[in-house]
Amino acid sequence: MPDERRGRGTVGRIYANLSRLLAGKAMAGVLSLAYLAVAARALGPRDYGVLVLVHGYVMAVGGILEFPPWHAIVRYGAQAVEKGDRARLARLLRFAGLVEGAAGVVAVAVAALLAPLVGPHLGWPPQALAFAAPYSFAVLATVRATPAGYLQLAGRFDLLGLHNIVAPVVRLLGALTVVALGAGLRGFLVAWLAAALTEFATLWLLGGWVARRTIGGGVLLGGVRGVAAENPGLWRFMWAANADVTFGELSARVAPLIVGWVLGPTATGLFAIAQRASVVIAQPGQILGQAAYAEFSRLIAAGQRGVRLRQALLRSVAYAFLAAAPVLIVVALLGDRLAIWLGGPAFVAAGSLMFWLALARAILLMAPPTGAALTALGHPGLSLRANLIAGLGSLVVLPLLLQGFGLMGGGVQALLEAVAAGALLNGFFWRQSR
Repeated sequence: MPDERRGRGTVGRIYANLSRLLAGKAMAGVLSLAYLAVAARALGPRDYGVLVLVHGYVMAVGGILEFPPWHAIVRYGAQAVEKGDRARLARLLRFAGLVEGAAGVVAVAVAALLAPLVGPHLGWPPQALAFAAPYSFAVLATVRATPAGYLQLAGRFDLLGLHNIVAPVVRLLGALTVVALGAGLRGFLVAWLAAALTEFATLWLLGGWVARRTIGGGVLLGGVRGVAAENPGLWRFMWAANADVTFGELSARVAPLIVGWVLGPTATGLFAIAQRASVVIAQPGQILGQAAYAEFSRLIAAGQRGVRLRQALLRSVAYAFLAAAPVLIVVALLGDRLAIWLGGPAFVAAGSLMFWLALARAILLMAPPTGAALTALGHPGLSLRANLIAGLGSLVVLPLLLQGFGLMGGGVQALLEAVAAGALLNGFFWRQSR
């Protein structure tokens, strides 16, 4: 196949994968707006801020301590599939599941132990503190990278797209039930916990079902001896890719906690409403990185490391920008109205912040696919370096920005991070793709 056609085929496959994921994400986005509106109106800025802080704290602990191995499953699993070695692939999946599961258990324990110490500084009321230990099991929502990685490897992006709607459906049904029963903040915490556990269980069931059909019934049985030897560089690759994921998502997870620590739960509620609009812009880039990674890996394996890889990345990022542009325009023109529509009149102050967070997310659209390309090139450490410098550097100054500019300091921090991460990732990619 000519190189040019191969490059176009890669982009086509990326967007075929992307379309399957976006179908689920679009529905999930609509459902998310619905449950957010129900929760924000029922709780008000302060208690909604507490809900965000409790959930955000648990997800932050899970994000820091989790060990998602999906990059390794796609990369080394593709090698096993190419050689027709099902036994090697099964051992890799068992190994990845054991590592990820062990990290998840540690994350649940740490979240439960630290909650009584962290909660008072974040303004949690007694009912939230009392439920913090059980809610720590929501960490399990992040422990699902092994089945997600295998579904990507197997090309089952349709199932990944379907899975995207599981948690929003449970949250929406739970939110409506809580309002009907008048269960208040504790009821919403129970509903959010149920959604997290359902999200965890569903993806493992889907991944296990596909693995049994494609690999065989014994995929879950047997040992893992020899995994590191038959997958050279596995541990180093997993550590680097895991650290890249952790620091790539750290700022979005920790920023609301810093807002709550400095300005209190009410400010966090406003920040969360503003952040929700920006998530709509961020999702195309995140999904694109997920959809593109397997195709970048195949392109590189075929020897297309230079011009064709750059063309595939540039075209992918350009389409993501085009998809996000209308949303950015709407946020710029109707920010205050969107804030009121999402949370009610009490959240109107979030409108002025919304545009700056959305602009930062738009700049960062290129980060997930560029990071995926660097990882596919075998250099996840470079993506990690960019995310580490940009993310941690901006988080360090966030408390000062909040003290100096109030809630708007969160927008300044997001812009600083976006510009720094974009510049570093672009520089690293163009150097490595020569």
